Amino acid sequence: MTDTPADDPKPSFRSDITVELVKHAASDSDVLWAARVSTAGEQSLDELKKDPERSKGLINFLMRDRHGSPFEHNSMTFFISAPIFVFREFMRHRVGWSYNEESGRYRHLQPVFYVPGADRKLVQEGRPGKYVFVPGTEEQHELTVRAMEDSYRQAYEAYQEMLAAGVAREVARAVLPVGLFSSMYATCNARSLMHFLGLRTQHELAKVPSFPQREIEMVGERMEEHWARLMPLTHAAFNANGRVAP
Repeated sequence: MTDTPADDPKPSFRSDITVELVKHAASDSDVLWAARVSTAGEQSLDELKKDPERSKGLINFLMRDRHGSPFEHNSMTFFISAPIFVFREFMRHRVGWSYNEESGRYRHLQPVFYVPGADRKLVQEGRPGKYVFVPGTEEQHELTVRAMEDSYRQAYEAYQEMLAAGVAREVARAVLPVGLFSSMYATCNARSLMHFLGLRTQHELAKVPSFPQREIEMVGERMEEHWARLMPLTHAAFNANGRVAP
């Protein structure tokens, strides 16, 4: 029995990532509701909307003084498509996160691979802890893309050959590189997302500098866009207080 699809898919290459907000239960009111139970007991969400300026001030106070637990009473689930090496970095974030990634044991992996775009900085200068990335030359970019695409094609041909010979998917997948695109659901709350953004994005308002790999920063930027629309007061307070998670 073989596992090679009839259409024999050919490798494709992309430099972008995708992030889709698939469901959520997240608003600034969730933060206020959780915080005010400490002093006022149970309240309705309608009551919390009567004084917008007071609500804005409370969220800023919580962020500034790092009262973090009220920011946990919400949920966002994202569907993310990115190279495997991005997910390996992603899963360094464990507190307040849940993941389910597609499995190469149970499905035939499609040949979609990452290559850096023309604007991706390629050259590292300096020593560890004090290095920067600078743009590469046109020749370096051409070499990088050509080497990656040639490697990807060879790896996927080997994968297809093994499957056609009856080798199990979970064994055959071992020849595939970390530049292969995968997909996953990632669920978090605002507090865990802020921790992620503090480490995985660079921002002019950040009090603590961060030096993320560009590809995971792209994921962070897109997640932040969705979150900012859902919880604008919380997002504004995060920026106003140096992008330090409470």
